[in-house]
Amino acid sequence: MDWMTRREVFLRGCALVVAAAGVLSAGAVVRAAERGEDRFIQNTRQLTFEGRRSGECYFSPDGNKLVFMSERQPGNPFFQIYALDFQTGDVSRISTGQGKTTCPFFQMGTGLIEFASTHLDADFEQKAREEYARRQEERQRRGAWDYDEYYDIFVAQPDGRIVKRLTTALGYDAEGAYSPDGKQIVFCSMRDAYPVGKLSDEDRAFFDKQPEYFAEIYIMDADGSNQTRLTDWPGYDGGPFFTPDGQRIVWRHFDETGLLADVYTMELDGSGRRRLTDFKCMSWAPFFHPSGEYCIFVSNKLGFSNFELFIVDAMGERQPVRVTYTEGFDGLPTFSPDGKRIVWTSNHTDTGRSQIFLANWDHEAARAALSASPTRGSAEPASSSAGAGGASDDAAPGN
Repeated sequence: MDWMTRREVFLRGCALVVAAAGVLSAGAVVRAAERGEDRFIQNTRQLTFEGRRSGECYFSPDGNKLVFMSERQPGNPFFQIYALDFQTGDVSRISTGQGKTTCPFFQMGTGLIEFASTHLDADFEQKAREEYARRQEERQRRGAWDYDEYYDIFVAQPDGRIVKRLTTALGYDAEGAYSPDGKQIVFCSMRDAYPVGKLSDEDRAFFDKQPEYFAEIYIMDADGSNQTRLTDWPGYDGGPFFTPDGQRIVWRHFDETGLLADVYTMELDGSGRRRLTDFKCMSWAPFFHPSGEYCIFVSNKLGFSNFELFIVDAMGERQPVRVTYTEGFDGLPTFSPDGKRIVWTSNHTDTGRSQIFLANWDHEAARAALSASPTRGSAEPASSSAGAGGASDDAAPGN
């Protein structure tokens, strides 16, 4: 508890209110609603304040906890994994405190949490020193994500005890999520590009410039067995999740330039690919509503560095509908298991760095808006300004 600020301790008192009504009391940052954000989201509040930045969060199956990433570990400049208990307000670290971590997710029925980590990397301390030096020199890496080849997927108990290492291949293994029944994990891997020396001269040049080009979607059993590649498509395939019925996988695919991305779904064997978006910009971080009727995603359709949330129907038949209206970064959205709350990462904070926001979600309003939205082949509504661009410096890959 010594690393918590007084402000986040304050959230302990608010947590019971969040659990009961999805609302934080006075004192948290409130986003303006007059621009139309109250169409689907109400009572928006900033949920985390501690650390340099926080983001990419997911509810436990019972909705009583939230697992997330945050840069707050003393002596470590990178994300670590934490869990917030809405019933007690307690925040606890799940990862080891060493290495880099990303992409946590709860398993149904066990309370276990999978996440990716580099804590076994012998060179981590040197990488930490280099990162601190970079920050001191105020050198920016806008939109950069570190596809560290020592990322592997681990499973931990709620108390942080590592239960098992699930992947061992050299190369980025991350962006994992359990199936609704907890029996499988879908994840992203760059293992096929390693060892890098095996690549052709052309591919090696591509790897040096855009390593994520070699990222593909894999699926495995929850114990790490039967790891199977599902995609074989030029460009970055990542950020996968299962649909609520467990019958399909939703993910985002970047084209070969790494600038344009769209949301797709496919069968569990990689067949039956279905495209849900076609904004001709960067659309990513999809996550389905528990109803299975639509998914939410983030896109910079409205400007190079303006990332907003949108929803699209499960078949991709209608034009997506805009959710947020505050310029900057809003991304990595997820719903609570009952579909009544939404959490996402935003840099609309006092510091301008990303933290986690929570709001109530109006499912019926979302359904009505999508039903009224024109079909995808018809003329688009006005007020859109497409443009591909880089992700915010505060954006985690996830998803």
